[in-house]
Amino acid sequence: MQTSRHHSAKCVKRFHWMRIKSASIAATCIAAASAAMAQPADPLSAIDWLSQTPTVTIHIAPDEPPVAEGGSTPEVSVGQLDSEGRDAVGLLPSNVTGLPNSLWQESNAKNLADLLAVQSAEAFPAMQALTYTLLLAEANPPIDVPGKHTLLLKRVDKLIALGAIEQANALLVRANPDEPDLFARWFDVTLLIGEEDRACSALEGAPHLAPSYGARVFCLARAGDWNSAAITLNSAKLLNLISEETDSLLLRFLDPELFAEEPLLVSVSEPSPLNFRLYEAIGEAQPTASLPRAYSHSDLSETAGWKSRLEAAERLARVGALPENRLFAIYTENRPAASGTVWDRASAIQKFESALASKDQSKVEQALPAAWNAMKSARLEVPFARFYAEKLSKFTLKDEAATLAGKILLLSPMYENINPTGSDDYLSALALGNPPKQSADPLKQSVSDAFHGAGVPQALSNRLARGQLGEVILQAMTLFSQGAAGDLRALTSALATFRAIGLEDTARQAALQVLLLERGY
Repeated sequence: MQTSRHHSAKCVKRFHWMRIKSASIAATCIAAASAAMAQPADPLSAIDWLSQTPTVTIHIAPDEPPVAEGGSTPEVSVGQLDSEGRDAVGLLPSNVTGLPNSLWQESNAKNLADLLAVQSAEAFPAMQALTYTLLLAEANPPIDVPGKHTLLLKRVDKLIALGAIEQANALLVRANPDEPDLFARWFDVTLLIGEEDRACSALEGAPHLAPSYGARVFCLARAGDWNSAAITLNSAKLLNLISEETDSLLLRFLDPELFAEEPLLVSVSEPSPLNFRLYEAIGEAQPTASLPRAYSHSDLSETAGWKSRLEAAERLARVGALPENRLFAIYTENRPAASGTVWDRASAIQKFESALASKDQSKVEQALPAAWNAMKSARLEVPFARFYAEKLSKFTLKDEAATLAGKILLLSPMYENINPTGSDDYLSALALGNPPKQSADPLKQSVSDAFHGAGVPQALSNRLARGQLGEVILQAMTLFSQGAAGDLRALTSALATFRAIGLEDTARQAALQVLLLERGY
């Protein structure tokens, strides 16, 4: 292997210095490579479900089918899908989501794709959870585009934009990515989660699926075929089929010694997933803070620094793309080395964890306010509530800590378990689905109206009558965002719609979050 790579390195050098003189040879090489990439291949074999469950938090209303009680991986039948069935692919069956299989089937695929695209990543957590439910749901495809998978592609793109690349990977695998547009997304996703060997292995048997010549060179090199990688790279460069940046990165990837004295490369724009991995492979990893959220997963690796891991975990948990147990595990990995920003949050969480472990009520009362304020500063109040509410419920706290504990309980899945402090306790009544009919606060009044007689807007009622449930849910989510931003009539309409279609739990949690979270919209 070492001899083969040494010989290939010489090929890289030779082609690097003789590119201009090799145009005719390159043309022949690229023609051969193109022919190989155009050859038909058998469909990719289906890949089994991930060994872990999806990292989303989905709460189903009390009158909807319950979620599975166990945390084991569900049994999924695997088989080849015809093109008409790809939009139906999902990871969560109807008995888990509580949504019917007819969710999409009466709507236009493009309308659904457009509505999915405008859902905000920074939405309230109740809307984030509902978004993930829709993105991962198994349901009959829209009927207007048989043979296509427009909605599936948009669902995958939205998951990637949210940073939920593990779920995007599982969805693509379930769909069998044996078409170029699906494979291109799967290739990018595997690069971002460090499983590119799976996509490269699939590419060996189906080279026509290669999303680019850069991807082909990369996979050839990963397979140890350095000669073919060098020939394909230089041929693609001579025929202007590869960018300058990717060419430079692949040359260094194939033979780093040749560029040992060269200055470091710096990406001048957002790198593609392939280029991002190549920068990392040649020892010039790019910072992810200014890159799309999906790139943050690289900073979760055990080789990344703790500060990078903390910042990446917060960024992903903020949009529901990382489970809260993993977030708080990262907070407690080490002792803070400095003060300020993320270090202060880690310190506050560690002190709170220590107080809980001591079972000393006074220590918990002292540590809770700082931990809560730390989570407020990072907009991670709901992940905190989900993770700690049950532990806090075992303490009988006093004063400020008691008030905070009540708020945390209301923001958790245990919100119905709060003990009402009186008939005028608006939040406690709302948690039980029966807020007072009248309130002097305009925001509370808009919420009350949704629980006391407000109807579904006519436009949404018409769509419901046509069976366009998925479209109605997405439009109600858009109305909710407008309501949270100050349009109180839209807020009432959104909550009333959720309740009318059976998403009672979503309506209550969304209402509680609007009232309790200080988002400043």
